[in-house]
Amino acid sequence: MTNEEQKERIRRRVHVKIDEKNYQYFPETEHTDTYDNDSFQRVGIYVRVSTDNVHQSMSYELQKKYYEEFVKRHPKWQLVDIYADEGISGTSLKHRDAFNRMIADARAGRLDLIITKSVSRFARNVVDFLGMVRMLSEHTPRIGVFFEAECIYSLNERSQMALSFQATMAEEESRNKSRSMETSLRMRLDHGLPLTPKLLGFTHDENGKLVPDPETSHIPKLIFYMYLYGFSTQQIADILTYIGKKTYLGNAKWTAAGIATTLRNERYCGDVFTRKTFTPDVISHRSVKNRGERPRSRYIDEHKAIVSRDDFIAVQHMLQNGKYRNKSILPELKVISGGLLKGYVMIHPKWGAFTPQNYQQASASAYGSEGVPVVPDEVQVRVQEGDFDLRGYELAHLDFFNESKTPFLTLDSRNLKFSVECFRRMPQVLRIELLVHPSLKKIAVRPAEEGNRNAIVWGTKSGASVYARNIPGTAFLGTLFTLFGWNRDNRYRLYGASVQSGEGSAFLFDATEPGIFVKDRHIPRDSINMPMIINRKGRHVGAVPEELSKTFGREFLYEQSLASLHKLTKEEWKLRMEGKLFASRGELHVTSYEELRAFIEEQLQGVEIWEAMNHE
Repeated sequence: MTNEEQKERIRRRVHVKIDEKNYQYFPETEHTDTYDNDSFQRVGIYVRVSTDNVHQSMSYELQKKYYEEFVKRHPKWQLVDIYADEGISGTSLKHRDAFNRMIADARAGRLDLIITKSVSRFARNVVDFLGMVRMLSEHTPRIGVFFEAECIYSLNERSQMALSFQATMAEEESRNKSRSMETSLRMRLDHGLPLTPKLLGFTHDENGKLVPDPETSHIPKLIFYMYLYGFSTQQIADILTYIGKKTYLGNAKWTAAGIATTLRNERYCGDVFTRKTFTPDVISHRSVKNRGERPRSRYIDEHKAIVSRDDFIAVQHMLQNGKYRNKSILPELKVISGGLLKGYVMIHPKWGAFTPQNYQQASASAYGSEGVPVVPDEVQVRVQEGDFDLRGYELAHLDFFNESKTPFLTLDSRNLKFSVECFRRMPQVLRIELLVHPSLKKIAVRPAEEGNRNAIVWGTKSGASVYARNIPGTAFLGTLFTLFGWNRDNRYRLYGASVQSGEGSAFLFDATEPGIFVKDRHIPRDSINMPMIINRKGRHVGAVPEELSKTFGREFLYEQSLASLHKLTKEEWKLRMEGKLFASRGELHVTSYEELRAFIEEQLQGVEIWEAMNHE
C-alpha cells in the first residue's frame, strides 16, 4: 500500500458517519473549576498572621470579619468554621494547630472549599504547599482552595503553573526576610548594641540595658548560692517549687533543666554573649548551636551583675564536671613549681572544665622567664677520651618485645588502665595522683593519701593480689588527646619507668613515642601505606609509626638514661612537692561557705525542707 492509499484510508476513518441508532453518548460529570458557582458548598476559611504582635491583631481580626461577610454573600455556601493561627510562621506545618485541624476536617469530608487571603497565608514552603494542594485535589470528592489575592482556584487545571510560581515566590520572600533580619542583627552586634531580652531577676532601664530587679533578683542569686553550697539542680528546683517562687514565665513548677539553664546564663555576672545559636534554614526553623558558623560577640561588664564573676566561673566548672558525676569537686589547676616534676600539672579523669590551653599555661607558669622545656630535636653529649662511641646505636621500641615486665599505661578516648607491673613496683599503693607535662608529653603518677580529693583508685586488692582497675576518663581524656596530638579513634600505650628516692616513688610515662593500636577498619589495605603490624588486641591492631618501620627505635644518645636520675639531690627530686594553685583568669575568690549559708538561711527561713536537705 502506497503512502497516498494509507492517507486516504485514514481520511475515510476520520469522516465516518455515526449510526445514531447504535450509539450512546455519556457526558462527563460537571467539575467545579471556579469558586463562584451556584452549587452547595461547605466552606472553611483559613486566616494566619505570622506574629502575635499587637499591631498584627488588627489584620487578624479584619481577615476573620471580612471572610465571614464574604461567605454570607453566597446564599448556597455554608460556613463550617474559621481556622485561625495567630503568631505562627507559614514556613512549616509544625505548631499550626488550626491549619492541621482544617486539613483533618477536609479529609473527613466536612469541607468542599477552602478560602484564604493569599498563597503566602496558606504556606511559605513550596514542598508543603504543592503537596497539600495536590492531596486536596485528589481527595474524593475533590476539595478546592481559592486564593483571593491571586484570584487562583486550585481545581482549575490552568492554575497549576501559577500556583507553583506563587508558592516559589512566597518561599523566597521568607528567605529574603530572614536574610534582612540576619543583616540587621549583624549591624546591631557590630555597633555595640547587643540584644538583651527579658530575664528573671532583671528589668530594663530607659536605654534598654538590663538592671537587677529589686523584687526578683534574689531568686537567681539564691540558685547560684545553693549550687555553690552543694545542692543539686533537682534539689534547687524542688525547693523553689515548694516555697512558691515563680519562673519568669510565671510557672510555679521548676525543673532541673531550667535551673541548669539559669546557672549557665552569663548575663547574671554582667556579661552578654551573643549568637549562641542560629537558624541555618528558614524553612526548617531548627536552631543549632553556633560553633563559629556565625559571628559571635562577648560584651564584658555590659550591665550590673547579680552574682560575682568568680562565683559564675566556679559554677561553670562545677556544671562541666557534674556531667561526669563529679559534683562535689570544685576543680583547681595546680602545678609543681620545682624538683623532678617541675612543670607537671595535676589532672583528674573527671575534670572537664579546663581547656588544653589552660594546662599549657599552668605548666608554663612554673618556669617564668626561663622558658618552657620541649622535646629536643637534637641533643649534645659530652664525652671523654676513651669512651665507647654510641653514635648510630638505637634503643629499640618496647613494642618489639614482651612487655609483661614493663610498666605501662593504656589509654583510649574513654578509659585509662595501668598494667599489673605498675602494682608490683608500688605494691602498697591503691590511690594515686596523676600529673601531665603538656610540652614534654609525659604523664607522672605518684602515691596519694586517702584524704587527697584528687586521689584516684587505680586498683583493687583481693587477698594478696592487686587487680588493675579500668578508670573512666571521658571528661578529661579528650583534652589529653588534643594536648598530645593523638587520634581519638586509636588506643595508645605509654611505657614508663619507676623512679624512687627517700621521699617515695613515682612513675614517668613517655607519650612521645607511644605504642599505637589502630582499629582494624582504619588500616589502609594497600601495601605502600600499610603500617607494621605487631599484634592484635580485640578490634584493635597494634602497629608502630611509619618512621619506625625501617628502624628499631630512637637513637640511643637521644634517650636520657634513667641511671642519671639517681644522681639528683634530694632537693632536685621533691617527688612530694605540693602543687601551686594556678587559675587561667587569676585566682578565684568564690563566696565563702559562711556567706553562702547565711544568704540561703535568710531566703529559706522556716522552710523545713531546707533543714532536711542541709542534714543529708
